[in-house]
Amino acid sequence: MNEACRDVPLLFTPLKLRSIVVRNRIVSSPMCQYLSDDGGPGEWQLVNFGRFAMGGCGIVFGEETAVEARGRKTHHCAGIYNDSHVSAYRRINDFIKSLGAVPAIQLGHCGRRASQHGPLKDRATLTEAERPWQGIAPSPLPPTPDGAIPREMDLSDIRASLTAWRAATQRSVDAGYQICEIHGAHGYLIHQFLSPMSNRRTDAYGGSLENRMRYALEVVDAVRDVWPKELPLFFRTSAVEGPGGVWGIDETLALARELKQHGVDVVDCSSGGVGISAGDDGTLPAIPRVPGFQAGYAREIRRETGLLTVAVGMITEASHAESILREGHADLIALARGLMDNPNWPLHAARELGYADPLALVHEREAQRLRLLEQHRVAYPPGSAIQIPFGTTEQVAYSWSSGIAGPRDRD
Repeated sequence: MNEACRDVPLLFTPLKLRSIVVRNRIVSSPMCQYLSDDGGPGEWQLVNFGRFAMGGCGIVFGEETAVEARGRKTHHCAGIYNDSHVSAYRRINDFIKSLGAVPAIQLGHCGRRASQHGPLKDRATLTEAERPWQGIAPSPLPPTPDGAIPREMDLSDIRASLTAWRAATQRSVDAGYQICEIHGAHGYLIHQFLSPMSNRRTDAYGGSLENRMRYALEVVDAVRDVWPKELPLFFRTSAVEGPGGVWGIDETLALARELKQHGVDVVDCSSGGVGISAGDDGTLPAIPRVPGFQAGYAREIRRETGLLTVAVGMITEASHAESILREGHADLIALARGLMDNPNWPLHAARELGYADPLALVHEREAQRLRLLEQHRVAYPPGSAIQIPFGTTEQVAYSWSSGIAGPRDRD
């Protein structure tokens, strides 16, 4: 059991990550928007991610951001592969910082999941008329039985991709991000190297678990070499693969131990992502989507490796989030769809958990007006006798049950 002061919700206790102090443990999880222009962000991203900072999150991630153009899933996925992207991201990050939150980027590469439509079109493969491109992968296996076949990466491709990771990391620094997360989950390129279901190589990057982890660790080294030593590095993992997979928590623990030795500070614990390809014979079942369904993975990694962890997945209740932290299962709580539903979730959670000053989470301009609302509630308690003036000599009784002043007495 965590020994933090019981009078202060742990969800709203600051956390130091290297030189960065996060104001609370609430993370706006990376969410792909499919609205970028040649990789770059626009007004949608400013408003969408800015609202989570305004709502009180401690860390605000953007979306999974490709390190090179061919590393995007769709034509409209985010990227940071051009220097022209830097100023556009910096504008968003400056706004997020001004609201007291920490801006974070998730760098990724889709690998064989390239050249698709977004979820509104069921991720269908692009046709020849839709300007497709060939993805790259550890092995020439499609992401789905009817998916496009990627080109198998040779050693020069691997070296080129590591160069892209380094360059994207430097642009992330220049754009003002304070947390960098490497996306090693969800069936993207790093995960494709890790899983024996998508990696059939016979060289130093395939076969044994050690070999299959090689590319992931080389990416971490490339990023950590550029990412400032005083700033924290996260790694998102699929702790357990989805249906058709074989990668489980024991393999993830082996990876996490290596990640720790290579400079990773926090493991973001997700799951799934390796689709069923022709010839796959994995035995893992589907993962039930119940509240906190991935929190157990965060607990195991934290307990077995000493790494800080993020719990994410169907955590929608403040009391549940607080319990996960109090029991020592994770150090941070990430929400995605819960924040889409209610961008002010941190404010409401603070009230529910009895945080001393919930309005300290929002900008003073909002806090000032919300404090007036609270003052009105104190001044006029429910059930008290209230008269609503209708004129200089006329007052009408207010009805608490109907929420309106009663009918005027016209006699």
